[in-house]
This record gives sequence, C-alpha cells and structure tokens, in this order.
Amino acid sequence: MSEGIISDGVLAQDETQARSLWSWREGIPECLSHWGGVYKYDVSIPLPELYQLVDDTRARLLSTGLLGEGESFPVVEVLGYGHMGDSNLHLNVVTRRFDKKVERALEPFVYEWIQGRNGSISAEHGLGIAKKAFIGYSHSQKMVKMMKDIKILYDPVRRAILKGPIPPLLTN
Repeated sequence: MSEGIISDGVLAQDETQARSLWSWREGIPECLSHWGGVYKYDVSIPLPELYQLVDDTRARLLSTGLLGEGESFPVVEVLGYGHMGDSNLHLNVVTRRFDKKVERALEPFVYEWIQGRNGSISAEHGLGIAKKAFIGYSHSQKMVKMMKDIKILYDPVRRAILKGPIPPLLTN
C-alpha cells in the first residue's frame, strides 16, 4: 500500500483471522453461481494492469448489450480477484444463463487482450481442455511442443490426455 499499487487491504492478525479470510475467498465461486452460471478465466497478466481486464471486459459486454439489469440481459456482472504475488487474476463473468452470444463476445477478446500484454491465458489451474485451442495466444508453437515433450517424458503412458495435433492457431 505504501508504494501505491493497492489502495486498501486486509492483513490477518492471527491464524483465526487467516482462516476466516480464506473461507470468504473460497465462498466467492459458490456465491457467484447463485445467479445461474459463471464464465471463468484463470489468467496471468502484468501487475500494473491486473484489474484492467475486468474493467475492459465489463465495458465490452456493456457495449454489446449483454450486461445489464433484468432478465433480458444474460450477464449480471464482471468481477475479478486474484494474487498480486504472481500476477494471477480470476476473471468471472456472472450470468443469468449460459449464452452463445456471451461466449462470442468473450472469446477470443479475453485471449487477445492477454496476448497484447504478453500474459498467459492459463495460470495456477493450468490449461485444461477448454483452453487448448487458444494456447497460441500466450505460447509459441515451439514452447507448446517443448511442454508436450516434457509431459510425455514424465507421463509416457499418457495418464493425462494430451493427444492430437498442436492447434493450428499457434503463430508465435
């Protein structure tokens, strides 16, 4: 706070407070899903722009007419939380219902935004299946091949699935 990076915060004074803070943080996903659905992105971007992705995503969804009050708008709100220590942001787009229009407004927008800042489309929770086709937004084809080779080295019988060709999107 003394460096002006953050304007307010809470620091646990003891183990009981630390557990209480973690309990609140762990309850966020459950609370958000109360509305209907949540599009979630676990990304890493430069610290000075950590929350800017939230603001820019909200502006995009407002401009496309997808975010608003009332049942006619599929998106309720856009919010984020994360870890400053590793520039990790959990971007959450809270919806009344899942909607292909929302998906088209988010992807590839979110991935292009991250690419423009040399961030990563996958942070602490890994790439997963849903993001596999978008890995080229944050890693070169050479890097993906190296990751695949390391994966095969440590998992030669492929207990975790990494099959198929590297997605054609990779151009870095």
